[in-house]
Amino acid sequence: MPARRVSLALVYVAGAAIYLPTARSTFVQDDRAIVAANPRAHSVSQALRAFDEPYWPTPSGGEYYRPLTILSYAVDWTLSGGRAGWLHLMNALWHGLASLLVVLVFERWLSPAAAVAGGLIFALHPVHVEAVAGLVGRAEVLAAAGMLGAVLCARRGWWVATVACAAVAMLSKEHGVATGVLIVFDRWLRPTDEPRYPAGLYAALGAVTAAFVVAWYLIGHRAGLLVWPVDLSADYGPQVIPAYSAISVAALGGTVVVGAAVATGWWARRAAPALSFGAWASAATYLPTSNLAFPSGIVLAERNLYLPVLLVAALTGVAVQWVQGRWGGAAPRGIGIVTAALAVALGWRTLSRLPVWRDNRTFLLTLLTEHPESYRGHWSAAAVLAGLGDTAGARREYARADSLFHGDPHLDATHALFLLGLRDTAGARPLVERARQRVAYEPIALRAQVLLLLLRGQRAGATALADTARIRAPWDASWYDVQLR
Repeated sequence: MPARRVSLALVYVAGAAIYLPTARSTFVQDDRAIVAANPRAHSVSQALRAFDEPYWPTPSGGEYYRPLTILSYAVDWTLSGGRAGWLHLMNALWHGLASLLVVLVFERWLSPAAAVAGGLIFALHPVHVEAVAGLVGRAEVLAAAGMLGAVLCARRGWWVATVACAAVAMLSKEHGVATGVLIVFDRWLRPTDEPRYPAGLYAALGAVTAAFVVAWYLIGHRAGLLVWPVDLSADYGPQVIPAYSAISVAALGGTVVVGAAVATGWWARRAAPALSFGAWASAATYLPTSNLAFPSGIVLAERNLYLPVLLVAALTGVAVQWVQGRWGGAAPRGIGIVTAALAVALGWRTLSRLPVWRDNRTFLLTLLTEHPESYRGHWSAAAVLAGLGDTAGARREYARADSLFHGDPHLDATHALFLLGLRDTAGARPLVERARQRVAYEPIALRAQVLLLLLRGQRAGATALADTARIRAPWDASWYDVQLR
């Protein structure tokens, strides 16, 4: 027992300690809108009152439904007085917990050494950097902890705790709806002579899942990196990952990867149930965001791969167990050396990637250097240059972003607003029209069109549109009042 506790502590500490340098980081990218500038993330009482509000603040689009993630920020903000370092530290601790739960899940099928090896790989895998180093990635970590916790509670017959963990997963991020699927997978892989789970558990899980789906719809509705995580990126938008509207080699390859994971799960269900569980869990949690089954756009993020790393962790654990079975007593030392070497290599890659998420300047410079084809990088650069008063540079970066991808109405709207600040109505007009054709009531596009009408002397039209905008975007009412004085 003491040895087991030491091993579990090792995995937890490894997962948390590798991210301790992020305690010096600030609010980066989406952290600013979701945490730093969001009053709901600053007060527990406000977070609770806003439990029926979308994840993204309404001015930013009002999308998704992740109230527990917002509540966790509020708790941290209250305890720390809003210090970014504290929130980053808590992300590291949550990741340590998720890594520990991976070991506990694997222990049913793997030897202690094999389960710990899999947990270490999960803890140190570099693809986790965005999910843990970026504060908004906490949704991934909390959902993973909830899903794995639900599987473990079901094994122990803690039915109420199982449903509670499932609810935590769903209320942290949408793919938590797959929790019931993971429980079914886990139960199917267990010996048939063990007692079945009660029908009431499945009914409760179904009811909680259905309730979440309804809430999500009403409130928030608006894969090589796992194996060789060298070319990591802060953006996987258009051009970084091209969009395909027809059959292509790349699209076929993605389908094959997901299909292979499912097939592996079936093939290994008897000989290597840990691998089977890892494969199916990875497919179930990644498929909703893969754009294969449910087209949700093409802007992706590495943090979506957080729980799918279970497949790599399971492969490692199964390999260690196979070596133990083949070489017996002669194996432990060699296994330890190989596992340690792999852990060091992954840990080094993780540590080398952490500085990218230190602050917005470093993030943006890295993105532009690594992926100059990213339209989002040039869009961000344009906003920075505009703020510095470099209008020529901002024009150049906006034009570059538009040339790379002209399908984002939010880019069109901000670009138009910038041009209107320079009194360039001819350049702004087609951008405003394009933005509103794609999203009729895009908030920034509404502002831009009101300014465009005012600059063209059409005050009556501007006033009428402002009345509509106040209804659609009430948070902007004071802005329209100032413009129409």
